[in-house]
Amino acid sequence: MNNPTKMPVLFIGHGSPMNALASNDYTKMLNTLGESLPAPKAILMVSAHWMTRGTWISAMPKPRTIHDFGGFPKALFDVQYPAPGSPELARLITEKITNPKIGEDLHEWGFDHGTWSILRHIYPKADIPVVQLSLDMTKPASFHYELGKQLAFLRDENILVMASGNVVHNLRFIEWEEKAKAHSFAVEFDQWIQENTEAHKDDELVDHYLDHKDGQLSNPTQDHYYPFLVMLGAAHGSQKVQTIYSEIQNASISMRSFMWN
Repeated sequence: MNNPTKMPVLFIGHGSPMNALASNDYTKMLNTLGESLPAPKAILMVSAHWMTRGTWISAMPKPRTIHDFGGFPKALFDVQYPAPGSPELARLITEKITNPKIGEDLHEWGFDHGTWSILRHIYPKADIPVVQLSLDMTKPASFHYELGKQLAFLRDENILVMASGNVVHNLRFIEWEEKAKAHSFAVEFDQWIQENTEAHKDDELVDHYLDHKDGQLSNPTQDHYYPFLVMLGAAHGSQKVQTIYSEIQNASISMRSFMWN
């Protein structure tokens, strides 16, 4: 049954996996967000940490929790997020979107930390079905934006379309102190993102984010930026966008998060 109100589109900056265990301003925002959102039938998540050749969607009924990192405390590896999958939602997406052809993953992936580290704060009961959509890293920025446009129909089906990544993500310049002073390139590019997003200048965000050195330093790889572009596409035509959180953690990681209505 269709929802009479479009579901919002979310992009959440996820930062360090340790945010999964933290209690700070960022995680409190996620807690409040979960309490304020309309209850979705299911969630489609695009995570920066599922990079593939071709586009895939998790279609297993019981996705595993993946601890795709090293060097962190045992408590982080002990975290499980036992939300169910949704083969039905996966099939709906693969039938609706035929270009690109989306493959159904039944065994390989699950919920990586880009998904569970934030969902455990937004929906701690883990009782809402979740499917993950991969990033085809052989494709350009425009591909991900256009794919997002094709996902927009889910908003009318009571499906929460969301992604996690970081619009500034440079591990080479990271400081291990969470509150370390932000690098100037991170501050400048983060502000550029805010201004162009709030002005609905999608072309700038898709085609010109690497035109200047601040953008190049903020995104030495594209994996954490592409999820933002997928959500930008899914939200295309939305009249309202707001920053729901802004902070630069560890000097070179932007936690800026957006919601489109």
